[in-house]
Amino acid sequence: MQNTLAHNISFTGVGLHSGTPARIEVQPAPANFGVQFQRIDLGVDAGMIPARWDHVEQTALCTRLVGPSGQTVSTIEHIMAALAGCGVHNAKILIDGPEVPIMDGSAAPFVGEILRTGLRTQQVALKVIRVLAPVRVETQSGWAALAPSATPEMTFHIDFADAAIGQQNRAMSLSNGAFVRELCDARTFCRSADVDAMRAQGLALGGSLENAVVVDGDQILSPGGLRHRDEAVRHKMLDALGDLALAGAPILGRYDGFKSGHSMTNELLRRLFATPGAWAIETATPAVAARLPGVGASLAEFPQVA
Repeated sequence: MQNTLAHNISFTGVGLHSGTPARIEVQPAPANFGVQFQRIDLGVDAGMIPARWDHVEQTALCTRLVGPSGQTVSTIEHIMAALAGCGVHNAKILIDGPEVPIMDGSAAPFVGEILRTGLRTQQVALKVIRVLAPVRVETQSGWAALAPSATPEMTFHIDFADAAIGQQNRAMSLSNGAFVRELCDARTFCRSADVDAMRAQGLALGGSLENAVVVDGDQILSPGGLRHRDEAVRHKMLDALGDLALAGAPILGRYDGFKSGHSMTNELLRRLFATPGAWAIETATPAVAARLPGVGASLAEFPQVA
């Protein structure tokens, strides 16, 4: 069955890249609505922006959606990961600015409120996208792939020159509330050397040591240090789950990322849906539904973050 929120939840903060204050309200939505954003600051004529792979405008540092009339909303990956990781299939998100608030740099603030509010089951069958054959995209710096799997799984590898990050690898099943326990509190990260360059390009204007892990060589500059020894690769997995949630239905398959990012994951979805025989839409059986992200997610297992 499909799920929506039991009640409205709201958040206020600033956008990581724009520095623009914004408030979002996540509302329950009807079955088969999916996830859609509405820029309420642009008026009712602006319309809805479907949170879907074919509405993504390619950006290197975040995921930006573009609506039918050209309206945009950026940095949606963390709230999309939270919705997917908590098993929310239908939600309407009202936002009064161009970018989703970064909060603490992770999905934890969103996840905590979703778990506290709870879900309402909708008596409509849930569809899933089953990966039937491997697909892959690659660049000179990395690659991303989807492959058949009976359970949603993910592996990821990163490699940074800064010793505080270095090489990190992680492989995990995304079933049984694993996203809530292991990934949702992992924060976005950047190199101190890149901050000035990003700001010169009009990016990271809302970034701070409180909403990102900033590293310089072997030093962690953010107060309190890391939440996990491998927090960086966990955050990359969080981002990937949020970007994969733009498929339009839960994906039953394994995602492998090697130094991949937002643009590559979106390109991977485009390759999947353009490849005949590589995927199929199915009605989720009870056994399949029980293996999807969000099933088993519990507030008791939600990590307590500072």
